[in-house]
Amino acid sequence: MVSRVIPVDDFDLVIFGGTGDLARRKILPGLFRRFQAGQMPESARIIGAARSDLDSTGYRKDVANALKEFLPETARPKGDVKAFLKQIEYIAIDATGDGGWKELSSLLRDDIVRAFYFSVAPSLFGALAERLHGYQCSGPACRIVVEKPFGRDLESARALNKTLRDHFDESQIYRIDHYLGKETVQYLMAVRFGNVLFEPLWNAQYIDHVQITVAESVGVNGRGAYYDRSGAMRDMVQNHLMQLLCLIAMEPPSRFDPDAVRDEKLKVIRALESPEPSDIVRGQYVSASEGESYLDQVEDPSSRTESFIALKLRVSNWRWAGVPFYLRTGKRLKARHSEIAVVFKDAPHSIFGQALGRHRNVLAIRLQPNEGMDLLVTIKEPGPGGMRLVDVPLDMTFADALGPEGDDVPDAYERLIMDVIRGDQTLFMRGDEVEAAWAWTDPLIKGWKDRGDKPATYDVGSTGPEDAAVMLHSEGRRWRDIAS
Repeated sequence: MVSRVIPVDDFDLVIFGGTGDLARRKILPGLFRRFQAGQMPESARIIGAARSDLDSTGYRKDVANALKEFLPETARPKGDVKAFLKQIEYIAIDATGDGGWKELSSLLRDDIVRAFYFSVAPSLFGALAERLHGYQCSGPACRIVVEKPFGRDLESARALNKTLRDHFDESQIYRIDHYLGKETVQYLMAVRFGNVLFEPLWNAQYIDHVQITVAESVGVNGRGAYYDRSGAMRDMVQNHLMQLLCLIAMEPPSRFDPDAVRDEKLKVIRALESPEPSDIVRGQYVSASEGESYLDQVEDPSSRTESFIALKLRVSNWRWAGVPFYLRTGKRLKARHSEIAVVFKDAPHSIFGQALGRHRNVLAIRLQPNEGMDLLVTIKEPGPGGMRLVDVPLDMTFADALGPEGDDVPDAYERLIMDVIRGDQTLFMRGDEVEAAWAWTDPLIKGWKDRGDKPATYDVGSTGPEDAAVMLHSEGRRWRDIAS
């Protein structure tokens, strides 16, 4: 299979926070890989902008070091790195003052795409947006890219959206959620809407329940102060897991168009019922090792912020009536593992009888670390001895199914940045989506604070609090394994 890379138009991409961790770890390596793939024009320029007192030569050295640190040697031939660095520039800039802005304005070219990546704290978004307009850096072909958090509640999200819209049209604002850039997420849309096999079964008549798991093996070391102000609900559920749920539950859009897709996702958020307190499990990880427990790492022994959350949700519409959606995410779990599992109902009548056990079809979409899909089907176990049933996966691991190209699946940031240049907002969150998600989330957070709920504890390296397992067991279901 030969992958087809479509070059983008010429562009100037300014990375505010160009010396920061996100730029060095994700944005710059992703751009380098797109350069290697032949997707970037030779005239395209990447302009780092930050407070650091550097010139372009010094910044190119920093970029080269970032590529060396975050890409294997085999992935960065010296010739490719040298050619890529020729497209790199740097401007020392003051986000809240006037330093560097005239120089940036004079450096930008007319009549091409201008993209500005705000890889900085949200508190700087307004100052950057104001100065981009004040120094005539923006224009009709201008796009801005903003990272989460998109506020920490509905009020702050509305204020942030207003700040951005005071200077840019909604069509110019790209709210990036890297989970939506994962190849598997887009394969999910193709499998669901491009194959007659699945869409007729995608409803309450055939689906028993859906599980969405985003498990992390790492803790909050190094970002405890930030995380303790957010927790798993704000950090993961309100954005990443909510978006995955929307893609599973949404109605088929009329066309594969940014607003048509996002209109359907918005309908799902607005149809989400508010779960009962008994359908919410929150937890904090604990460890026998000194300094390894959540409370130690956030340096607040009285913290009631959750590092784990599990939810049972329902979507109030005809397609999903009676189908529970189980969501869970947490830190310091047994493995790094992200998966969407669509669990189908039993066959209406088993001709094999109860003695051969219960068997269900499951469509599992693996988001990380080993991207792919498998469909669990029931077959006869080979060999003599009568009819014995066994469940086996029809496996489509991208690295195996797609040959050499499967090993070279683009990183989410690679895809999303190129979508910005193309002007394709399909995989980006719209402002009303963000506000609708916070409008659903805020009452839940307020509820457990008002009740004084305390998170349950769970051991480092486990699958989370026991109460999360009980939530499913009480209904005759069980969580899928968090596999390494």
